Amino acid sequence: MVLTVRDLAVTRGGLAILEGVSFDLKAGEALVLRGPNGIGKTTLLRSVAGLQPPEGGTVTGAEDQIAYAAHSDGLKAMLSVTENLKFWASVFGLSDIESALVAFDLTELRNRMAGTLSAGQKRRLGLARLMVTGRPIWVLDEPTVSLDAASVALFAEAVRAHLQQGGSALMATHIDLGLDEARVLDLTPFKAAPRTRQMDEAFL
Repeated sequence: MVLTVRDLAVTRGGLAILEGVSFDLKAGEALVLRGPNGIGKTTLLRSVAGLQPPEGGTVTGAEDQIAYAAHSDGLKAMLSVTENLKFWASVFGLSDIESALVAFDLTELRNRMAGTLSAGQKRRLGLARLMVTGRPIWVLDEPTVSLDAASVALFAEAVRAHLQQGGSALMATHIDLGLDEARVLDLTPFKAAPRTRQMDEAFL
């Protein structure tokens, strides 16, 4: 499975922010998107994941293959850790959640209501959802927000295991994830050039 992005252009609020973005993401690979705040990393990820139409370019290989995780952890507060994972597993037709509990050190919290977890614990549970989707391509926006160093290490190991099983990961982050094998794509060269608005002669 190869995710192919060619000449992608994205907008925010009707204004072009990135253009000409191209890359391939193959099975077993991780790619980290870098760039200053506001350059369009989140918008680009949303377009790749099919949540926002691009202004131009193409994304191929993503159909029903992507598991997307953004700033929201996507948890149901009144369900336990186990119930949350079982819910997401059932959505994707799976049943095994034990490996996800272990990978993100959630075993002892399995009966706790998600609404009572700390910010870091909620984040770990939100990321554990990825493992019960069965989707090969993980698209992650600032995945380690609210995580301490030990939890970032858990995340890195989960991603590494996913890659070893033939999965891939596309991530936007400012933080070192401990994934030295990941390629890095700086989005700065793809910043869209300012557009000059065309004035209607009727108003001149």
